[in-house]
Order: sequence, then C-alpha cells, then structure tokens
Amino acid sequence: MSKIIIAAIIILLLGVLIYSPNIVRLYKLANLYNEKSIAKNFINIDKIFDNTSNPIKASQNPHVFKKKDFKLPQSYYFEDERLDIKEGLSHFHTDGLIILHKGDMLFEQYWNGNSKDSKHISFSVAKSYLSALIGIALDEGLIDSIDDTVSKYLDDFGDSGYQDVTIKNLLQMSSGIEFNEDYEDPNSDINKFSRATARGTSFREFAKTLQSGKEQGTYNHYVSLDTQVLAMILESVSKMPVREYLYKKIWSKIGTESDAYYITDSTGVDMALGGLNATLRDYAKFGELYLNEGNWNGEQIVPKSWVEASHKPDSPHLMPDAGDLSSNEWGYGYQWWVPGNPITDYTAHGIFNQFIYVDPVTNVVIAKTSSNHRFRSEREYSKAAHIAIFRAITKHIENEYKE
Repeated sequence: MSKIIIAAIIILLLGVLIYSPNIVRLYKLANLYNEKSIAKNFINIDKIFDNTSNPIKASQNPHVFKKKDFKLPQSYYFEDERLDIKEGLSHFHTDGLIILHKGDMLFEQYWNGNSKDSKHISFSVAKSYLSALIGIALDEGLIDSIDDTVSKYLDDFGDSGYQDVTIKNLLQMSSGIEFNEDYEDPNSDINKFSRATARGTSFREFAKTLQSGKEQGTYNHYVSLDTQVLAMILESVSKMPVREYLYKKIWSKIGTESDAYYITDSTGVDMALGGLNATLRDYAKFGELYLNEGNWNGEQIVPKSWVEASHKPDSPHLMPDAGDLSSNEWGYGYQWWVPGNPITDYTAHGIFNQFIYVDPVTNVVIAKTSSNHRFRSEREYSKAAHIAIFRAITKHIENEYKE
C-alpha cells in the first residue's frame, strides 16, 4: 500500500473521529420532531443529546396540590364553530394537562406515554422563567436598570448588533435584531442556530454574529437569541449559571416535586431561551407563583411590580393586534404573551404547544405539554385555538364555582 493511500486513510479516520459527534447530533436534531417518536423524544431529551446540565434539585419542601373533582367542559367556540374539547386536545397531541383553581388541582391527565414524573421539554416557556430571574436580579441590585445596554454588562458584544440594545427591549422582544424565527423554513435563522449549536458553536458565538435591522423599541419581533443574551447578562452579574440562580431564587422555594435540567451548548451554558426540562406539576407551580403576583406562601419571591409589568404591554407596538408595528398577533410583556380581547389573561408559550396560562380574573392556571407534530404548519391556528380552549375552561370553572 502506497504512502499516499495510507495518508489518505489516516486523514479520513481523523475526520470521522473529529466530525462524527457533530454528524450524530445533527441527525438526532433532524429526527427530533418525527411524528412517530416526537412524544417520546420530548420526555427523553437527556437521552437524545449529550449536552445537558447538572440537575436542578427539587425543593426540600415539596408542595402537592389538593385535588378536587372536576369535569372538562364538552366544547369550546373557535372561528365561529362549536368544537369538542377532547377532540381538540387529541388533535394538538396533548401530552399532559393540569388545571388549577385558587391553588387546588381540578384536573390532571397524561397521554402519549407521559406521566406525572415525565420531564418534558418546555421550549420557549423557559423564557418566562428567565424573565422572572431578571426581575429578581434587578430587585437585588445586581442589575442597575432595565434601561442599561447590553455592552454595559457584556464587553465582548461591542461590535455586535446587540451593543446598544437595552435590557428592556430584550425583555419585550423589541431589540431590532434581524432574525427569522420560522421553524418551517430550513434556511431561517432559528434553524441555522439549531444546526450551528449541534455542530458545537456556542450560544455566545452565534449571538454575536447577529445584526440590527430596525430601530430598537419600535417594533415587536420575536428573536429567541434576545433571551439568551439576557441570560448572559444574568450569569455575568450573578456569577453563576442560570440553573443555579433559578434553583436558589425560585425552584427551591415553590415546592417543586422533581429535579429539572437544561439543554446546554458545547461550553456548558444553559439554553435559557428554550432548554428547560421539568415535570408538568412543577410548570404549574410557576404559573401559580405568577397568579399570586410573585408570592408563595407569604414569601415574595418575584417582585410584585415585576409580575404586573410582565403581562402588561406598555407601548403601541406591544399591544395585541398591533398591525404594522409587530410581526405577532398577540401582545407581549416581559417574556410573557398577552393574547388580548380581553387583555386580562396571559401565557408562556413554547413551540409544539407548550403552555403555562394564567387568568387572574378567575384565579385559574393551566399548564399543558404537547408534542404537536403539525405545529410548524398550523402555528398561529394552534396558538389561537388553545386560548379558545383555555377560556372555555375558565368560563366553565367560573360557572361551577360561583361563590
């Protein structure tokens, strides 16, 4: 065998050793949303991907909701049609549903191989957790003002599109950063981000490549990397990973029953924009915390004023149905969605229809995990239909529990 052939074989073997982990990760990412395995995948993220964090330990004082008898309403109205709720839950491939009313559990059910112990990926529901942590850091004086710019806390972002963006505009998805978050488009920025991180690019490296496309604070446009930059600021000021700050400030205090974990990048940084994995019961507790204006059993965990500001749009471009001022039909607060009409309820939402829905008027919290493989083709339809389902449930509860 010639020296040239031997050298070629050596180079090929080295290439396989170096690049095969990335190829495997890309393959797993491409098959994550396969219709036949999506439900199983969403509760086994730690078995599918190597990069996951150390556990966020459950509370030492777990809280178990008191249960009451309750039956779901039979129907809901959507787009001038009366539809069957159970058929809707099935169509949207519901994995778990919990309904709380005034701190009592009215309903808990699981489907598609899920159980009360399943740690289900939250996707962008995780953004609302990060918002709460920013509010706590501000209250503790770790952050001086939400009008501060990114470059005040992150020196290496000086030449990026994020340099002069304020924390408030990051919170309100009004950074002006040019970003395509269309999951159905293989060439969108969010899909480029997913592929880049699967190949080993850090979240920080990718964020620094993004550039501004509009004047900040004038247009509501969803950019997941805005949340990740917020997380970088939080880690900078708290001197700890997001998961550790979450455990100390929220997770250990609200009676969580199970451990949780984050997906991380190749450097071990938590994916604050959508990588939290936890049980449905513990997601419901976060909703209950917000329903109670940041208070848990007498302890003010998230500042009340922050909770209020989080679901109250304060500018025209953040209002529901803002038209040319927004790329979204829903309104937006501090990493919480405001569906509108009326403007009293609000929700955390993640792709494939993950929800933590809060209605302060009826004192209802609804937590829902899903593996809706149709989400990319029926995105806005599925989001609006869920709000219709949730509002039908809250109305039914209001009628059932009249005082």
